Amino acid sequence: MSHRWIGLDHVQVAAPAGCEEEARRFFRDVLGMPEVPKPEALRRRGGVWFQCGSQTVHVGVEASFAPAKKAHPAFLTSDLEALRQRLEAAGVTVREGDEIPGVKRFFADDPFGNRLEFMERIDS
Repeated sequence: MSHRWIGLDHVQVAAPAGCEEEARRFFRDVLGMPEVPKPEALRRRGGVWFQCGSQTVHVGVEASFAPAKKAHPAFLTSDLEALRQRLEAAGVTVREGDEIPGVKRFFADDPFGNRLEFMERIDS
């Protein structure tokens, strides 16, 4: 094989038309992800991008939008409890995840109903 996988560049979650301000309130203001300017050629499509570590989260407009209830991105954090408190203070419902060895995690929905996973690696 002549190539090797390097990692993920971005993940995209779908949202309905006109989602941009609500996406900013959630991803930027609640989660604390800085907004990333979209390239000029893509701006007409709508949506908004955010920085998450070395990757980006693209909130993209989907004409026949239906929230993803099973498929989801998993965001890795260094302080899961602080994030939980931040989400709950913003009125976001947090759901516990099944235990995975070496990982604490929970789930929440974005404002559009998409399932999101938040996790922190822990030493056993």
